[in-house]
Amino acid sequence: MNYEGHVLTGLISYPFFILISGLMKTYLHLPLEMSTPAMLLGYALYVFGSDLPDIDHPNALIHRGSKAVIAVLVGSAVYTQAVAQLSLGEQWKTLTVAWTIGAAGALAAWHLFTLFMPRHRGIVHSLTFAAIYGLLALLLAEYGLNMRSGEALFAGFAAFSGYALHLLTDGSLKPI
Repeated sequence: MNYEGHVLTGLISYPFFILISGLMKTYLHLPLEMSTPAMLLGYALYVFGSDLPDIDHPNALIHRGSKAVIAVLVGSAVYTQAVAQLSLGEQWKTLTVAWTIGAAGALAAWHLFTLFMPRHRGIVHSLTFAAIYGLLALLLAEYGLNMRSGEALFAGFAAFSGYALHLLTDGSLKPI
């Protein structure tokens, strides 16, 4: 399945995920809090996760887009550190040098991203990484967005499930 197929599967299968979550909450007494903010965040994480495992494929849209975003984030972080350390008199001089250093950091991140990415359908295409994605989503929701624990658990479960959906449609539900 390609990018469009994975994302469309994520977009249209979310109601089924809501049904499963509701049944698990009701009959298994899981503390999932299905508030509107949690479901909106969950939808984004679910659909994003439905294509995220292809981040390990150099030609995949998610790989190319993530590579650019990470390069910009690293370059910006390097700039922020550099500008705090430099004082070259006139502000434009300091900013120019700091952004030059930041751009070098971005360039390094750009090349290192692909260099350190595992082979396609390797470890990134695993339930282990689905669990890592779900855990990161849970932590983001609870500690970064200050959502209640039940909402964060729902968001993390949505992220995990979207990622697992990709693995299922690829026919590759391996643990590692």
